[in-house]
Amino acid sequence: MSIQRIATIFGVVFIAVGALGFVASGAEHSMSMGSTSMLLGLFPVNVVHNAVHVTFGVWGLFAGRARGSAVVYALGSGAAYLVLAIVGLLSPMLFGMVPIGGYDILLHLVLAVVLAGAGFWAAWFAPQQVSGANKAKRAA
Repeated sequence: MSIQRIATIFGVVFIAVGALGFVASGAEHSMSMGSTSMLLGLFPVNVVHNAVHVTFGVWGLFAGRARGSAVVYALGSGAAYLVLAIVGLLSPMLFGMVPIGGYDILLHLVLAVVLAGAGFWAAWFAPQQVSGANKAKRAA
């Protein structure tokens, strides 16, 4: 699977999770940053948390259009989720606004390993595919 496909898949999943979080929060709670709902009964979410998921999703969709962008997305997202996992161990609320405790810590750690691992793999080991135009340039 290419790094571009991975970025696109994670983009779609993050947008879906953000949308589900808005639904789980309900219309009356979704506009309050302080209120927290539970997504799937496991993960604390609120409007800011959901917006962050949607933002990572949109970034993934755009990054999936080019190999270099997809690698940057995977490495950047992996680093961000590693930081969130570590901060979640220290404080269940990021800046007093975003719930990142509980099962979110484990989820963020898994996301960090998968995304950063894919990014490092693509950057260091995966061969780059050469397009037809580049093949012609190399042959000349």
